[in-house]
Amino acid sequence: MKDEKKRRRKRGHWTKNDTELSILALPTTVWYVLFCFLPMFGLIGAFKNYKLFQGKGFFYNLLHSEWAGFSNFEFMVKSRDLFIILRNTILYNLVFIVLGMFLSVSLAVMISLIYSKRKAKVYQTLMFFPYFMSWVVAAYFVDAFLNVENGMINSMIRDGGGQAVQWYMTPGVWPFILVFMYLWKNTGYSMVIYLSSIAGIDQTLYEAAVMDGANKRQQVFNITLPCLKNVIVMMFILNVGKVFYSDFGLFYQTSQGAKGSIFNATATIDTWVFNAIQSSTPMGMTLAVTLFQSVACCITILLANALVRKVDSDSAII
Repeated sequence: MKDEKKRRRKRGHWTKNDTELSILALPTTVWYVLFCFLPMFGLIGAFKNYKLFQGKGFFYNLLHSEWAGFSNFEFMVKSRDLFIILRNTILYNLVFIVLGMFLSVSLAVMISLIYSKRKAKVYQTLMFFPYFMSWVVAAYFVDAFLNVENGMINSMIRDGGGQAVQWYMTPGVWPFILVFMYLWKNTGYSMVIYLSSIAGIDQTLYEAAVMDGANKRQQVFNITLPCLKNVIVMMFILNVGKVFYSDFGLFYQTSQGAKGSIFNATATIDTWVFNAIQSSTPMGMTLAVTLFQSVACCITILLANALVRKVDSDSAII
């Protein structure tokens, strides 16, 4: 009994390791407080008619503006663009999740099967490189292909005797362009996550499979994929939690504003909010949309985790 009490006391004491870890975590903690928790104070603007008072700052204006109740949310529900931006945001994300997961896992498995480690590193680096590229730079590459005046595709069409296509006014092609650009830029990042998980699989499992006469395909389906199940499920839950969130750079920069005739094919919640901020739309209404987006993302990630827990409790992350 005395030994157990001494152990509990030792565990309760603040140690040097605790101090070092706290100092290490301090910059991240400060960053989260300043940029994640402190801005949440502004969410009350979704329930107010925000007004500017001469000579006063943002917080004063926010606190002294009149309460609007849920009228800002009523504007969101009655907006004629609500169905379009919700449809695009959800459907694009579902396609991104399915295709992104399939390609990432497939590429990770194929690269892990390459005998030459040098070639595997080269392929991995080439696929991972687009992830570090800004969407602004990627948008310039897209414009170099689609520009109506001197784009590569239109130049080839003209050389073949055809008429140039105004791609930025043709909504039918943009779902394919956006899906391709997303996969081109983000597949490499997810692939690296799965590759690191494959590298952590016990190699004795493969050795035993070889001794039993299993070929590469059988090893993949009976060892690699089952060992990746928890990582795949975790990535699935996290991605489902962002189903109401869209990559602003992808949809806004690539489509050059998500406006005009391609609005119905490219507009999402994030691009709509950005365009609304630049217009005369009251700030309270845009805050209401972003608050709805955050709450919806929270609900979806909880529902996805609950569903996974019912099917396989060991794969749930909460």
